[in-house]
Amino acid sequence: MTNDYDIVIVGGSLAGRYAALAATQLRAKVALVEPKINYGFLYHHAISEIGNLAHHLHDAVGLSIHPSQVDNPEKSPISVVLPEAMLYAQGVVSNVEAQHSAANLAALGVDVIFDSGQFQSSPHLAFAVSERLLKARTYLLASGSCPAIPEIDGLSATGYFTLFNIWQFLYGRGKPMSTPPKNWVILGGVPQSIEVAQTLARLSCNVTLVVKRPQLLPDIDPEISQLLQAQLEVDGVRVITQTPVTQVMRIEDKKWIQAGDKAIETDEILVATGQQPNVASLNLAAVDVKWYQRHLVVNHKLQTTNPRIYACGDVIGGYDFTNVANYEARIALNNALFFPRLRVNYRCIPLAIFSQPMLGQVGLTEKKAKRRYNHQEIIVVKQYFKTVAAAQIRSENTGICKLILLRNGEILGAEIFGAAAGELINLIALAMSQNIKIQQLENLSPVYPSFSEILEQCVREWHKQKLNSNIAWQEFLESYFQFRRDWNI
Repeated sequence: MTNDYDIVIVGGSLAGRYAALAATQLRAKVALVEPKINYGFLYHHAISEIGNLAHHLHDAVGLSIHPSQVDNPEKSPISVVLPEAMLYAQGVVSNVEAQHSAANLAALGVDVIFDSGQFQSSPHLAFAVSERLLKARTYLLASGSCPAIPEIDGLSATGYFTLFNIWQFLYGRGKPMSTPPKNWVILGGVPQSIEVAQTLARLSCNVTLVVKRPQLLPDIDPEISQLLQAQLEVDGVRVITQTPVTQVMRIEDKKWIQAGDKAIETDEILVATGQQPNVASLNLAAVDVKWYQRHLVVNHKLQTTNPRIYACGDVIGGYDFTNVANYEARIALNNALFFPRLRVNYRCIPLAIFSQPMLGQVGLTEKKAKRRYNHQEIIVVKQYFKTVAAAQIRSENTGICKLILLRNGEILGAEIFGAAAGELINLIALAMSQNIKIQQLENLSPVYPSFSEILEQCVREWHKQKLNSNIAWQEFLESYFQFRRDWNI
């Protein structure tokens, strides 16, 4: 069999286009098959920025923006700000789309096919698109995910939005809505649901966030989770945790949600309980690729159960983080095009939740570190943003920087909630990837004032804790040997 390509990428996400670009840089002959890409996350980030600016502006001039204090709904802040925010977001999406355009990929030699297709195994492994049969040495699934909708009585009949279509709904038919809904209930605690809840609240909507678990996100430090929830509540989000939703219904022109013992009235519902792989139409069973409801089955080399088919991004499960998907795309491509020897290692890959302030995380949490290592070897360093001059100047005092370290200074992980957390967590991730220990960050000498000052404070706190632990150990040894001397042991 003669292969037409070195690799065929089944796209539908930005990770697919990133993988196609990376494949051309490796001099591979590549085809990219994709339907239309959803740029909803870019709308969200752009609108979130506008919402944040509007929030700070109204705080600065001392104006209340709560919708209950607005007599004319058409003059409410969301009606005034959202149309401009949507136009701004449309411009951002257009610019980003141009940078990652199919035309640019085609100019680099990528065979871009705007269509859907499916795998076939007979007579040879191939990907069928319309009248074409694409044959390659290897294949890469980067088709992304689609919303996983929970089975809740009355939900489908009542109607709802998802993270995939909320911004398209608010944008209307080519133009922003003049009077968007004021009352929202958001079901589910994923990073994007937290971000959207805060954005809508800062645009003066009434927002209730209902989470089934005891805390907002299960994999972050409880103290930081409490700070994040407190910030949401300050911004006007009503947060209900540890509460399942059992029923949804429509009464006249209003929607009602039964969450535990609470009946909540709302205009619209946003479901953000999780994602599932976007693979239903790919005929994976015919080529021996296994998947479960929430993820594809892959090994540490990102091979599926068919060794010629690889996968990357949220199609293999987990939260939808672009930097993680791009990292996986690089690993999968190298394994697919060359000898499959690289293995994924997420130890130094940072994650961020784009709340205000931002939450960044990398490596092990304190809880996971204490499971893996002896408790005596772990030193946890915490510093609060209120001690940083830059935070005082910008009046962004809310926040905490938490580093999880070994006694020898090795950085096991970090969680940062505060202004510039995204940039700070990148610095920690770089230090971890280069095996830079905490004491070496003494040489950082950051610009003053800047938020990087908090890392210097963490170094000083580590020295202090290590010294105190050494003194305590020495005192224990002295007591122990004195005891033996006293009793002639």
